[in-house]
Amino acid sequence: MITRRLASTVSIPPTDKSPRKIVLVGAGFLGSYIAKALIADPRNRVLLVSRNPQKLHSQLSHLGSQILPPESADITLSSSSDSDNLKEAFKDASAVVSMVGILVGSEAKMNAVQWKGTANVSEIAKQVGVKRFVGISAIGADEGGVTAYWRTKALGEKAILENHPSATIIRPSIVFGPGDSFFNRFASLAKWLPFLPVFGGGVSRFQPVYAGDIARAVEICCRDEPEVIKQVGGRIIEAGGPDVYTYRQIMQLVLRYSGYEGRRAILSLPFWIGKIQGFFLEKLPENLFTVTRDQVEQLRSDNIVSPHPPLFSLNFQDLLKSFPSSLPSSAPGQAGLTSVESILPTYLGVQDRQEGKRTHGRSREQGLEEIKRLQKKQ
Repeated sequence: MITRRLASTVSIPPTDKSPRKIVLVGAGFLGSYIAKALIADPRNRVLLVSRNPQKLHSQLSHLGSQILPPESADITLSSSSDSDNLKEAFKDASAVVSMVGILVGSEAKMNAVQWKGTANVSEIAKQVGVKRFVGISAIGADEGGVTAYWRTKALGEKAILENHPSATIIRPSIVFGPGDSFFNRFASLAKWLPFLPVFGGGVSRFQPVYAGDIARAVEICCRDEPEVIKQVGGRIIEAGGPDVYTYRQIMQLVLRYSGYEGRRAILSLPFWIGKIQGFFLEKLPENLFTVTRDQVEQLRSDNIVSPHPPLFSLNFQDLLKSFPSSLPSSAPGQAGLTSVESILPTYLGVQDRQEGKRTHGRSREQGLEEIKRLQKKQ
């Protein structure tokens, strides 16, 4: 638990005005949110590192000189120059944020990227003397997990903490926001399919968390004030939003806010059918319809913040409430979690609504009450 005394201490603006370089590795959808949160502090300079960072850099270049020229590097160190590129990128960095991760791939590829790749990033950061390290992992990470995704996420965490005992690990549930690959994907599927599939009745639970809330947490964890490091160093943070939904209820939200409610069904399929689909689809190039056997298997388990937090854990909401954002309007105690229903209407089905197609006019409050009613029935 974060103390009130400490919260009041860190709310004082830092007196050190010298520039701070923060490197984002594997920057993609979430990286754009983290970069914007970081540059709210005028001291911060953000460097993007990935195999192809130019696309994201071009999207952020309008933010000005705080976004540094990007650096291309392959974290699997497939060539001798990649190690040198990472060393150069990490030189004089105040913090490194590792967002290394893939959703689809063989166990060998998961090992190469999520485990070995993360280990390479954390080891090179240690070699050049980086003091602060933040790793983005996932709820469910477990060395004994049933899928390669969860196992390699856990092994990546282990490598980070071995190289940086004061690192902070953030484990999100489903991350949402404009540009996400989860809600947008199912909204796109709803355009092409007569139904949205759920497996095993869609009873597994999720706790969607807003990308902007994750970004605020990362910005806090990148600070080098001793009081902040004392609280976040060596900690694991399971990050979930304010509401828990079943998988079926999430599909209902997708249909509602993409404008397909009443026009598309939600069909429950047995897990074994999903496994058969995954066997064939995972062998094809990744596309809108891709599903893997591991992804189906993961749907057997809840993806929510644990009621029994792991050792050395830190409460996500307490972190956001206790440490103010670098934004001038932010103040301690005013950083609640963002509801999925306050954001989905801003980007799902927006084009259809602009074109005058069918909308349903439900407010966030009406939608939330309906979801709670559905939860009570189960």
